[in-house]
Formats: sequence, structure tokens, C-alpha cells
Amino acid sequence: MRIDLFTSIRTNNFNDEQMMEKIQDMWKQASTHFEGKKEIVYGVYYDYESDFTGDYSLGVGIENEEGSVVISNPTNYQIFKVDTSDDGIIKTWQKIWELEKSSELERSYTIDYEKYLPNGDVEIHIACSE
Repeated sequence: MRIDLFTSIRTNNFNDEQMMEKIQDMWKQASTHFEGKKEIVYGVYYDYESDFTGDYSLGVGIENEEGSVVISNPTNYQIFKVDTSDDGIIKTWQKIWELEKSSELERSYTIDYEKYLPNGDVEIHIACSE
């Protein structure tokens, strides 16, 4: 699968005071590309510095054969369904981090992604070590 990114940022979950503002601005800018369309939209996490405490890049895009980001082995992903009510995405990421801290999840830190389906469902796909 190849993802064509419309826009991207570099940030850190814990050391970037402007993280939320950057992410909101990125999504706002990207939304002009897919507004009114029925495509699956991806939030792609890549170029990790280390683990979830380090810097990473985040981009927004859609699936496209000419896309710059390649997700090569989708079978090595653990999928987390997001409760889309009341900060569900943030709570799901916190759950993922807790699973990692407790060694119940062994992440590979290659490419992770949020998958926004046209029906409103959201899934977070985490690349896991083989």
C-alpha cells in the first residue's frame, strides 16, 4: 500500500509545546484535499527518532499508487479500534503506550497509521516486531 501525503509535520508528544496546534493546522490544511470525497484518509506516523517519547513525523494523505510512503507488510500490524466519542483517539494512543510500557506490545517503530473510514470509524494500526 502506498500513501500520498498532502502535508506533514515533525513533532514530539512530550517536548513540543505546540504539538496540538501543529497537528490541528496540518489536518486543517490537508482537509482541503479530501473534503467532500468518500476516500479513506490516513494519518501516517513515520521517521521515528526512538520510541513514543522521541521526535517523529506525522502526515495526512490518501492511498495512491504513486504515494511517497510505502507500507510494505500490513500483516505485522496490531489494529486498535477507536471509540470516536470523547477524545477516543488520544485515549487509544494512551492505551497503546501503556501496553508498550508493560511489554504487552512490541512496536517496530517503522510506520504506524490512523485509518479514517468514510463511515466515521477510526482504526489505529501499529507496526509490531515479527
